[in-house]
Amino acid sequence: MTAAIKRLNIYFKEMYPIIPRLFLGFLVFSEIYFIVLLNHGRNEFTYGISEIIGSFTVFSFLCWLRIADDFKDYELDCRLFAYRPLPSGRVTKTDLKVFVTILIAFTLIINAIFMNNFIFCLILYTYGSLMAVWFFQKHKIQKSLPMALVTHNPVQMILNTYIISFVIIKYHLTVFNLYNFLAVFTLYFPALIWEVSRKIRAPKDETEYVTYSKLFGYKKATNFVFIITWVDIITNFILVWNLNKISVLALLIDVIWMSYIFIDFKKDPTRYKIVDKVEKYTYIQESIMIITVVVYLIFGKI
Repeated sequence: MTAAIKRLNIYFKEMYPIIPRLFLGFLVFSEIYFIVLLNHGRNEFTYGISEIIGSFTVFSFLCWLRIADDFKDYELDCRLFAYRPLPSGRVTKTDLKVFVTILIAFTLIINAIFMNNFIFCLILYTYGSLMAVWFFQKHKIQKSLPMALVTHNPVQMILNTYIISFVIIKYHLTVFNLYNFLAVFTLYFPALIWEVSRKIRAPKDETEYVTYSKLFGYKKATNFVFIITWVDIITNFILVWNLNKISVLALLIDVIWMSYIFIDFKKDPTRYKIVDKVEKYTYIQESIMIITVVVYLIFGKI
């Protein structure tokens, strides 16, 4: 037992640091929670055990996806990323299977007891389960990077819907609303942008690892990310417009900087890894969204 805990500690330290990811779960839940609530004109709220469990569920679900990915990519990781905890043998499949079983069971139980939207939690974990088994189409999806993207990436929207449904039910908000619709895509587009950009490389850096730049060329792949970045920022403009106009300006500056990076990268893809710039852009973007919520809660509309 002690040895298993030590092995799991190695895994989480390298692959999914628990404290930072718990904080991330809180931020993701809170950002969507307040973006929806405030855009409905509701300034009064109660933040209690249900919100804490909702935040934990975000952490728990993303942790499960991390572990499921390691199982799905085990053979490839043994060849290309043998230093990682699972392929290197520093943590075993049994360790992770036992842990994730307990984690999922615990998460479902506390959702059933404390959350008002348990059905959406079941939908979320059902979709996650289908992802874990390649939607029973491993022979097709595993070979196709675009198909994997189309089938797996929407999980962020389902996670967002889990949070939005909780807010709507708790505060008796209008279901069909522009802000609810746009909130579904909050963090989905950044996740999509990151997922594609991390698989864009300069021609000289390509390996046997399948990337979008290998499939479509780095310029076309970069153009796709460029377009999605602007689609994403427009949804953010709308979501913060009624809360803080200064935030709209800050988001605009951020996306203009990222647009320059995309253009520069297409000219010379060897200067830097585009995913590194995308991560900085996303951190700035999401920080602006969170700061917008905090400022509105303290000072009101600006």
